[in-house]
Amino acid sequence: MMLTAGGIEAGTPAKAPVVEPTPPPPLISGTLSLLMDSHFVSYGQDVWGAGQSWEDPLFHPSLSINFNLSSNFTFFVGAWFDINDNNESNSTLGNRVQETDVWAGISYSLDKLKFTLINQYWNYGGNTEKIIDFRIDYAAPLNPYLLLHGRFDRGAAVNFGEGLVVQVGISPTTELGPLTLSMPIALSYDTYDYHGGQAGFGFASIGLGATLPLSKHVALTASLDYFYTNDNVIVTNPDEGFIRGRAGVVITF
Repeated sequence: MMLTAGGIEAGTPAKAPVVEPTPPPPLISGTLSLLMDSHFVSYGQDVWGAGQSWEDPLFHPSLSINFNLSSNFTFFVGAWFDINDNNESNSTLGNRVQETDVWAGISYSLDKLKFTLINQYWNYGGNTEKIIDFRIDYAAPLNPYLLLHGRFDRGAAVNFGEGLVVQVGISPTTELGPLTLSMPIALSYDTYDYHGGQAGFGFASIGLGATLPLSKHVALTASLDYFYTNDNVIVTNPDEGFIRGRAGVVITF
């Protein structure tokens, strides 16, 4: 106990709190997703033309491996598969593997900003498309982002006049007990003929997702997303509006 100069009794001065340094991320980490989807949606395109139907679920496993080279710089690789019986596939991986996408990329974080550049190859129907994505994320309550998606024309040079999608969106999240809830919202602009139609507004979507951890490394996830698409821009969709359902297991390591 001690007395101040004014005679007021005061307690022992508190020690300054000890700030523990943030531990560095592990050198290697990754995510294995085993998801069932009602629709295969590619930038607003209902690829298999499911429309309003949920009768033909699709299996979409994916694996991503991160090499965390520093606290703010990551190199990553991954693969995604579209597995269903909609077509006879010539894939050497099996006659139900309709598409295999592989990618490699880098991400760099600067304060609340994160910059990601991804080089992808989409392999389907005997064709290969090369994709370059550049994305900027901002860590804030609404988690806004900007995505530039450029498509190379099956082995030809990239033509951004006919192969570019600009997408903006938000993905706010909140905790409800053990559940993590998210509500992603997105809008896109397509250049001419990206989806076989005119240039302009491509799609708008809004969704609601929930993730429930079962253990430190395993979680259940489910979501519903409503897509409204412009049939003058995305001409192959059987319906302008449709709902995609998704459910599965996510394993992190």
